[in-house]
Amino acid sequence: MPDSPPSRRTVLGAVAATAAAPLLAGVPAARASARRDGLLFVSPWKGTQIHGARFDAGSGALTSLGPVGDAPSNWTARHPAKPLLYVGSSEDGGIVHTYAVDPATGALTRTGTSVHTDEGGTAGGGISYLGVDRPSRTLLVANFEAGLAASLPLPKGLPGQPVSVVRDTGSGPNPRQNGPHVHHVTIDPTGRRALVADFGADRVFVHRFDRSTGAITPGTGSYASAPGSGPRRILFHPRGRTAYVLNELSGDLETLDWRDGTLTPRQRLALDSDAFTGTKSGAELALSADGRFVYASSRGENVLVVFAADARTGLLTLVQRVPSGGLKPWSLALHPGGDWLLAANQASNTVTVFAVDRRKGTLTAAGAPVAFPAPACLTFFDR
Repeated sequence: MPDSPPSRRTVLGAVAATAAAPLLAGVPAARASARRDGLLFVSPWKGTQIHGARFDAGSGALTSLGPVGDAPSNWTARHPAKPLLYVGSSEDGGIVHTYAVDPATGALTRTGTSVHTDEGGTAGGGISYLGVDRPSRTLLVANFEAGLAASLPLPKGLPGQPVSVVRDTGSGPNPRQNGPHVHHVTIDPTGRRALVADFGADRVFVHRFDRSTGAITPGTGSYASAPGSGPRRILFHPRGRTAYVLNELSGDLETLDWRDGTLTPRQRLALDSDAFTGTKSGAELALSADGRFVYASSRGENVLVVFAADARTGLLTLVQRVPSGGLKPWSLALHPGGDWLLAANQASNTVTVFAVDRRKGTLTAAGAPVAFPAPACLTFFDR
């Protein structure tokens, strides 16, 4: 789990905080011709307020709306069809809150639905990831501090009590790896297995998943990354035979073969350049909808890294390293339309908009960074 956010006194001035990112001169005219406003929710790590923004998918303009709801946030995710935002908190007990979204203003109203995912006594720190498995109507929860993965049913959008909680064991050589610390949970392309990236255990655990109930049950397999790697994120290529694992502590990206519930290593690529000698810190991972490009962020060298994925083998080739536009790019988010990528620079209190060249995969900063306090998680909410 990364360091705590800086003091609010370091936040940029109010004028910058409400400014829109200027339009990039090189953005194709066709992209800027039609204004398509959507909402973006910006959550600070261990913050007390979620900020809103308007994002114009036609021009790439990002305009802060300021705080839109009080929430003890760590991570957020939206319901895929309903105006609901799930907030994974830093509170003791690994609590998930649900907020109703006003699509017109971005205002958040707590629904009163709050679900504990652990028994408490973990001193907070809590949830490091939320994701929705749409086919099973299930909210997947990675509880870092308690070292568990949980699944919550979403029969009508509001999460119920966990239908499953899975705890694994293990530790690593780094002082931060004193026990299991789950950082990500995802479902494989078949819908039959849940994969758990465990930062503390240096493993990706493979469990069974029942889409009829949303239950995760312990499996027998796991993939062991190199000692001290700290697996943080795992994504699958759309073809279903390749998985990508981002390691936080070793600051690299692994390509693995995925067959019959088994992960087999094939490739390992550094996020930072050979010249970088500081502390490595891989942070976020994303994949283009067509599976041609993989995007990662490094809080070590403060860069976004673009890899091209071979359509047949899934193996990666470095395309670009580009400055993230700030310090500690904690997360990144690809806009659903595919033309934009946003980076949350937590330590410099900014979000940077990048135009995506969908043919080459490359990123170009689309104007000046926009100020937000200690941004860590970005969630698009397109109406």
